[in-house]
Amino acid sequence: MPTQSNISPWLKPLNDLFHQPSSKGFHRLNWAVWTLVILSIGLLFGTLYLGEKHPWVPLLDRLDNVLIWLFAIEYILRVISYHPPRIDVIKQSQGQQLRTQLVDRAIFAIRPLNLIDLITILGGTPALRALRIFRMLKLFRIIQSFDLLQYSNPFYGLLDGYEKNQLLYAFGFFTLMVSTTLGGVSIYMAELHINDNINTLSDGLWWALVTLTTVGYGDISPVTPLGRIVGGALMIVGMFTLALFAGIVGQTLLSSVLSLREEQFRMSGTMKHLVICGYSPASRLLLDTLEEEFQFKNNNLKPIIFAPFPRPPDIPVTFEWIEGDPTKESQLGKVRLMYAEACIVVADQHESPQNADARTILTVFTMRSYLAKEEVAKQRQSPLTIAVEILEAENVEHAKTAGANEVIASTRVGFSMISHAVMQPGSANILHTILTATEQNLYLTSQIDNYPFPKTFHQVQQDLRQHYGILVIGIHSDGTDHLNPADDMIVQASDRVIYLSDTPITAPYPPLIPSQP
Repeated sequence: MPTQSNISPWLKPLNDLFHQPSSKGFHRLNWAVWTLVILSIGLLFGTLYLGEKHPWVPLLDRLDNVLIWLFAIEYILRVISYHPPRIDVIKQSQGQQLRTQLVDRAIFAIRPLNLIDLITILGGTPALRALRIFRMLKLFRIIQSFDLLQYSNPFYGLLDGYEKNQLLYAFGFFTLMVSTTLGGVSIYMAELHINDNINTLSDGLWWALVTLTTVGYGDISPVTPLGRIVGGALMIVGMFTLALFAGIVGQTLLSSVLSLREEQFRMSGTMKHLVICGYSPASRLLLDTLEEEFQFKNNNLKPIIFAPFPRPPDIPVTFEWIEGDPTKESQLGKVRLMYAEACIVVADQHESPQNADARTILTVFTMRSYLAKEEVAKQRQSPLTIAVEILEAENVEHAKTAGANEVIASTRVGFSMISHAVMQPGSANILHTILTATEQNLYLTSQIDNYPFPKTFHQVQQDLRQHYGILVIGIHSDGTDHLNPADDMIVQASDRVIYLSDTPITAPYPPLIPSQP
């Protein structure tokens, strides 16, 4: 069963406004922010064009300061309204939840796009006025928000490549920082009081950075033999440093450093994602139906495909691909299985049905064994839901025994629909409508708040039809499905209601009003 969100009621409206693309307020706020960003860039360049002595400049500066304050308020509210997914997945004490709230919000506040917003806000101070030009980078947020460009534009690729390879970039910048520090301190100690151009440590660090990057302004140069030795060594290190960055940029943007990306995902804070184990050309339609069912671009559910071969070219960019073998416990950590919302195991259509089912069952068994050993998985608020595809109907019970929650015998279901459609023309279209994300879907509700159970099935059917407009067709009780049961069947609060509707029930049942004496 999927985990429930534990967002505080007072924080829920802000979270919807700043972090839920499916809400109307989110898009309205984005349009307002886009307008302010474009206006602020226009004010900046207008001020630069007019010059400091123009009589309009003070007014433009005041307007610019107002916009910076609005950006600051939007940034603060976005950070405050951020809800760490860890709280929804792991049971924590109040102290642990407070620590998670603070730490995860601090990490969220310095993510690349949020860091750009923070730099823009700091540009409002007179001492850091030069940082105002960085507001142009806020356009990345605008471009990323457009659905048509979200997964294909080069700007998103730059940000996405950086976020997926932060460990690699951190190593490159760490190498540059260490080389600059060693070279700067060395030249400072070697030529202090000798070289007229090196009077402070910052002069030495500036010279080291200029030398490492092969810029060579010429404002500072070594004058002692030891200083020249340091300079020569730094030049050689600079060639390797440039080669390192060239390799990093080339690999991360043109292809991918697969092993580091997998490690980065393992180390990331991704939670409540959907893991799809296995893939074959016959499964391509599954990805389209998943996109239709879950609307990945409009919510925070991230789909991850986990398969033991490189990414095929036909995979939509919406889906993250991680190469690995799901039948090996040692590799399940790559997809952070213990934090996943749900998992789907797809049968390999290239193998015989018995071999494909055997691999599917082994995958499920391996997952359950892995989760049983992980301390984090034991702290989940609800167990991981695993749905699998089985080709041979006789293997359905084996998959359930291995630990699958939902088992679909795809071949049998397809042939049954065909056979029934011959005897009952039109039934195939009806079943297709029910089973796909179209007008009416089949749902099961775990509980209905405020509804006065127990009641007869007939009364439940009438009440829910009247208040929710749904069609109740059965009850799931004690592991058994009762479709179209007798009207006098008693429905308990622990039973699950099976119904048809265009959307699932989310609101509680209207509370009963006591009769007046």
